Amino acid sequence: MTKQKIEISIVVPIYNEEENVALLHESISNVMEKMNKRYEIIMVDDGSSDTTLTVLKQRQKNDPYLKVIKFRGNFGQSAAMAAGFEAAQGKYVVAMDGDLQNDPEDIPMLLNKLEEGYDVVSGWRKNRKDKLILRKVPSKIANRLICSVTGVELHDTGCSLKAFRREIIKRIRLYGELHRFIPALARLEGAKITEVVVNHHERKYGESKYNITRTFRVIMDLTSLNLFIKYLRNPLRFFGTLALFSLLLAGFTTVWAGVVLAQNNFEPTSINILTTLIFLLMVTMFQFIFIGLLATLIVHTGKKKSFYLIESYQ
Repeated sequence: MTKQKIEISIVVPIYNEEENVALLHESISNVMEKMNKRYEIIMVDDGSSDTTLTVLKQRQKNDPYLKVIKFRGNFGQSAAMAAGFEAAQGKYVVAMDGDLQNDPEDIPMLLNKLEEGYDVVSGWRKNRKDKLILRKVPSKIANRLICSVTGVELHDTGCSLKAFRREIIKRIRLYGELHRFIPALARLEGAKITEVVVNHHERKYGESKYNITRTFRVIMDLTSLNLFIKYLRNPLRFFGTLALFSLLLAGFTTVWAGVVLAQNNFEPTSINILTTLIFLLMVTMFQFIFIGLLATLIVHTGKKKSFYLIESYQ
């Protein structure tokens, strides 16, 4: 008798959610049992300092569908999602937060959209239950920036509740705060993306892990993502542009040096600084070309490396 293949993988990053994790696990299990499909729940403990892991292990004893991944330290939400995605075996992969603000009852709706032919289905928290200043306003600003840079038009890029086809999410590499940009990264793989309105609940237990410093990290990652999107397949184009700029600047400096030399009766000692500058610009040009060739080589031959360290997988 052949083992039944897993159809759906639920990935949940967890960090200090001891009061929420049991309720969340029960809620997800109830929804998945109703769907009557083979599934797995992968909860990734991102180095929690409370009793979250203890609760997960207790739940796991009575649930063969629950898998627990424990990090040795706190590596962040993107790393936790990446570990869950790497471990996922299902045809479809669903990601969600571990704070009970995402609603597991929305999972079937997201999966139905995937069945329609989409590769990525993103949740839209249209009626978001968060504090205005600390969450909503920064989120709206970040959303506008992300959409303008990535070209992926979504109302809510920050919603963790998303569903993916396995072949798409397995090709995406996450680090920093890139979990916010998964649809943009998926678009690079040719993914068909859509958005659906999902429920959003107020946080009942624990505290939000969001703070204003995270906004600056998102902006930094957005800057790198912009370069990533434009020059992923051919980094030499980016470094070649810088090399061309250095060459033009060297040419301009050479003309300037000639003018200065003529004005000083062709005394070579009067242009030592300009000569040195021309030499440095030419060296810089060749360095940019070399770096571009090296980056292109890495893109085409480099191996995937994880940005997290797992202590245990059960």
